[in-house]
Amino acid sequence: MGKSNNNPRAYGRQSCTKQFWKAGEYEGAPRNTRRQMDSSSTSGFDHARMHPKFLHSNATSHKWALGAFAELLDNALDEVHSGATYVNVDVLDNKKDGSKMLLVEDNGGGMDPEKMRKCMSLGYSEKSKMADTIGQYGNGFKTSTMRLGADVIVFSRSDRTQSIGLLSYTFLRSTAKEDIVVPILDYERRRGNETWGKMFRSSSENWDKSLETILEWSPFESERDLDHQFYMMKQHGTRIIIYNLWEDDEGNLELDLDTEAHDIQMRGVNRDEKNIQMAEQYPNSRHFLTYRHSLRSYAAILYLRLPTNFRIILRGKDVEHHNILNDLMWSEQITYRPKPIEKEETYIAKKTKKEKKDTNMVAEVTLGFVKDAKNHLDVQGFNVYHRNRLITPFWRVWNAAGSDGRGVIGVIEADYINPAHDKQGFEHTLLLDRLKQKLVETQKAYWSTNCHKIGYAPRRNVRAINEEREAAKSGSQRPVLDSNPDKSSSRKTPVLDSNPDESPSSKRPVLVSNRDESSSRKRPVLDSNLDKSSSRKRSLPDSNTNEAKSPPHKSQKVSSDKSPNGNADMHKKNTVQTTTKSSTRRQEIVLGLSVVEQPRKENQGNVAADVQTERCKSRRENEELILADEKARGDNEENNLKEELRNASNTIRELRIQLQKANEEIKKLNMQQDERARRNKEENNLLKEELRDKSNELEKANEEIKKLNMQQDDLIDMLAESEMKLRHST
Repeated sequence: MGKSNNNPRAYGRQSCTKQFWKAGEYEGAPRNTRRQMDSSSTSGFDHARMHPKFLHSNATSHKWALGAFAELLDNALDEVHSGATYVNVDVLDNKKDGSKMLLVEDNGGGMDPEKMRKCMSLGYSEKSKMADTIGQYGNGFKTSTMRLGADVIVFSRSDRTQSIGLLSYTFLRSTAKEDIVVPILDYERRRGNETWGKMFRSSSENWDKSLETILEWSPFESERDLDHQFYMMKQHGTRIIIYNLWEDDEGNLELDLDTEAHDIQMRGVNRDEKNIQMAEQYPNSRHFLTYRHSLRSYAAILYLRLPTNFRIILRGKDVEHHNILNDLMWSEQITYRPKPIEKEETYIAKKTKKEKKDTNMVAEVTLGFVKDAKNHLDVQGFNVYHRNRLITPFWRVWNAAGSDGRGVIGVIEADYINPAHDKQGFEHTLLLDRLKQKLVETQKAYWSTNCHKIGYAPRRNVRAINEEREAAKSGSQRPVLDSNPDKSSSRKTPVLDSNPDESPSSKRPVLVSNRDESSSRKRPVLDSNLDKSSSRKRSLPDSNTNEAKSPPHKSQKVSSDKSPNGNADMHKKNTVQTTTKSSTRRQEIVLGLSVVEQPRKENQGNVAADVQTERCKSRRENEELILADEKARGDNEENNLKEELRNASNTIRELRIQLQKANEEIKKLNMQQDERARRNKEENNLLKEELRDKSNELEKANEEIKKLNMQQDDLIDMLAESEMKLRHST
């Protein structure tokens, strides 16, 4: 007969995919065997009643793998209050299969057995009650480790205890578990010595079973290897090892561990080779261009403030903390106080409510142009921090159609808004919408006011900016009288002109069209320098005027002649006037009509000529004003150049005086040096002479000594001879 199905391994280990986004396809064991497995395979283990598939679905909250590293760094930073001084992130080799593993360790206070079990469970967090910690949901360890790899083993040592916990998705899937089973080993320090003994929570059999499971599904082969991990952390701390790292669709590790020896990087869409090259060219924008794929770049800006005695070590090299504010120029700071959201309150609550101002409902917004903004890079966004932790890196709140907003970087710490569970964004609330609206308004106002400083066309206050530029060039601010452009200009501006020669009562503004053949838009010129003749009234002349101006009739001319025959002539005159009266009247009427038509035509021609004359005159005067303004501008520039030349000549004169003084000082120093050298030379000569004299005396003394020695030798010889003589005589 075949083997009994009571053994869970009789069903065979289910294959585990290496791709994170496919690892959630797990249905568990067949239904008819679940009860048998629940009673036989999970007894004695510490476990949470939850399906193993939840580990994967819970980890999908991290869309970005580097965000999972941030959760582990947060846990290490929270241990600062327990004495932690560093967190070390490194890459290890799995001795069983040669694969790569991730290491995250700190030297904090460690975890006792109770804290270890809460760490392996979901939703347990004591940090939410502490003001100086980042974690608050009790979910970060599980989501982050399961996002980076399928399995994790934790070693933690406190003052009196040490524990080992294994959270293995591979183990749960391969053995078709229906619950999240967590094998945990506990040790306690024996009193009076430094040895560690086993710590049983239920029975020794369960402890041995947990040890067997950990050794089978972990990268370590013996209990001695497990003890060596505690030896690596010295007195206390936590050591997290993540293995069976996730792979991409091509079978490569999702994390790039080979390109940079001191960094952990991402593959795929988060990596942009163009941005990497630009980061080398524009160092002030490096973190914006590389934080998506580089853990070192992301960790450098992850915290707004880092404790002075705390280090982040990445693969053997410290991560240099970087404040984005150091990359800004022309920065501005704005205090934002959001309006609190009104909540429904009971009558008693309203009566007993005390008027207290929430000091946390305030945020300091600092923004400015990144120092590389003059290169017109598409770099913009706000780094929004919560409790010192970066939640949304370079949040792009303003998506303008053109180049508006480029180069503006900001930093804000919004502690009054709750972050999402993955700490890669905020909960979408009304407070977040108001903050976004405020940031958009702030960025627009800053951009439109300062964009001309980095080479963009001014967006507002164009006239003020131009006057500011002119004032900066000329040294004095003056109004522009006229801006009559050349014929190639497409826009004509109105020019206010007046003739100072005429009295104010005679000035009448006339709107004249400046006709320019090459201009597409005509510039209206407001001019009051019109001749008095242009104000003639177009009226018909009366009959008296016409008669006065009309040429005299022949009968009238004849009647005005004098004759010697007075009476006869007068009679003839009256007769002629009487007989021609009716015909003359008829002719006068016809003549009057012709005379009326003639002045009307003359008046029309005069008016057109006057208008044309006035146009030419106003144009000439405008040109004269333009020339005068250009002349004045040229005079001002000439005066400024003269002033600058005068200042330069004064500066040169002062420099020459200083140079003369310096030369005199140098001469004095040279003379002093020469004098000192002469004295030294004299002293050296004296010393040489003294030395020569001493040497001569020494030679004389040596000669005397030689003579004395010779005399001594002679005396010795004489004594010897005398002794010989005495001996012979005796």
